[in-house]
Amino acid sequence: MKAISLNFEIHQPMRLKRYRFFDIGNDHYYYDDFLNDDIVTRIAERSYIPAAKTLLHMIEQNKGAFKCSISISGVAIEQLEQYVPEMIDLLKKLADTGCVEFLAVPYAHSLASLTDPEEFSEQVRVHSNKLNTLLGVDPKVLRNTELIYSDEIAPQILAMGYKGVLTEGAKHILGWKSPDYVYNAASAPKLKVLLRNAKLSDDIAFHFSDTSWDAYPLTADKYMDWVAATPAEEQIVNICLNLETFGGIHPAESGIFQFLEALPRMAAERGIEFWTPTEAIKKLKPVAELVVMHPISDADEARDVSAWLGNDLQNEAFRKLYSVAERVRLCSDRRLKQDWWYLQGSDHLYYMSTKHLADGAVHSLFSPYETPFQAFTNYMNVLADFIVRVEDQYPMEIENEELNALLTTIRNQEREIATLNKELSSARRDLEHYNEEHALRAPAAKKEPAAKKEPKAKATSKKAAAKKTTEK
Repeated sequence: MKAISLNFEIHQPMRLKRYRFFDIGNDHYYYDDFLNDDIVTRIAERSYIPAAKTLLHMIEQNKGAFKCSISISGVAIEQLEQYVPEMIDLLKKLADTGCVEFLAVPYAHSLASLTDPEEFSEQVRVHSNKLNTLLGVDPKVLRNTELIYSDEIAPQILAMGYKGVLTEGAKHILGWKSPDYVYNAASAPKLKVLLRNAKLSDDIAFHFSDTSWDAYPLTADKYMDWVAATPAEEQIVNICLNLETFGGIHPAESGIFQFLEALPRMAAERGIEFWTPTEAIKKLKPVAELVVMHPISDADEARDVSAWLGNDLQNEAFRKLYSVAERVRLCSDRRLKQDWWYLQGSDHLYYMSTKHLADGAVHSLFSPYETPFQAFTNYMNVLADFIVRVEDQYPMEIENEELNALLTTIRNQEREIATLNKELSSARRDLEHYNEEHALRAPAAKKEPAAKKEPKAKATSKKAAAKKTTEK
């Protein structure tokens, strides 16, 4: 039995306003609320909402036979809650069907997994808690930012309690092997790895409305023929798409929604099922270990992390940002921590790319800046002000060794406080138990004196009788 695992991604960054050098130290609000509102609302109306309604209709029409998964960043959730609450209601309905799995992702859509394991773990934890609170789901599979993955990251994912991870089926990693299998992580054998089928994903994402494409027009019937034509032993085809593909990148007039809605019917005619990622890793056994020595991603032709860390501008911004990570984690300023997460969004570094040809065109398409250098200047101005605020709480004069010692002391104190709180709770329970026992014994204690008075009364009456006899 062959199956398709469809994953839809939803992410929108917190775009920065134009922030000048002279604003440093004077203006601590960095975001272009008007632009964020306009973009998120427009994309939701054109893409997210009609796509979500289409998915709901597909699930109902196919009586639960159609299944898929959704990856939504915490930053996107916040913006949808603020600007398009209707979309949040649709996500709740999708979750309630039981046919849509929600995957764990880093809350800020950050690159923390490449440099800061503690930050990476914290963002995934907070995101999972957000999904549980908002949608009542507990993610079992993780999709890292832009499908970034390596042997170094795999043990972290397993340690966080996830059974599987979704990443890119990069050709330079697979070689002659196919992405349409379940693999084991080489550095964490218990972690199962699902790989995106790049060709079948890109055929929809990039070529659907391309009239110059040799396979144009793409129909659901033709697409399912391609899936069915893959070798019979290749049991799972992972298709990863930005939800914005439907109605955003490819407008509704192109027939993209009709294409999506027809997929389950065409699949059923060929004996192809739809599975969620968790179903795939439960039903299929890994065929081999996957060795990924250097980070891979789904971006650009290279399928590495050069889309975000490919030039000096990007690396300088990245290094500067994470140089204050420990200090930010020490502080209790909620606004500062919120800015810290918003500034970690991978999009800020993506806009700084200086790549050329096809890759460069893709980067410029999504950038709100005229040039990568403008993106760098604006971001570094914002980052300079942010670091000033961090230094106000934890000065940079404190050496890393001293800071680490301080962190160790604080963590030891936290553990000691936790232990004392447990002991205090135990003492309170013992005291309550003692009070209950004392309350039960009290009535019995009151009855005992009354019982002892009888002999005393009898003794008194005997003395009185003896006295009367003597008097006589």
